[in-house]
Amino acid sequence: MIAGVLASLAELELELQRERRAASRAARKARDMPIGRPKALDADKAALAGRMRDSGEPVPTIAASVGVSRATLYRYLAERD
Repeated sequence: MIAGVLASLAELELELQRERRAASRAARKARDMPIGRPKALDADKAALAGRMRDSGEPVPTIAASVGVSRATLYRYLAERD
């Protein structure tokens, strides 16, 4: 019986969390605020990384200079091409 009550409370809390997240997203959207995690490479860093790669710089050097991981840089370069 106690387990059933605890399970019901857990379900209620889960539903409340979903409602709070939805309300937060709606409020941020209404204020034209970004929703979610920001991109690791903004437009300036992406352009710099592209120019460096075109000039022949190795990926680890580019990744260190723009402040992203090699995996992120490889993913960006694959999308760019």
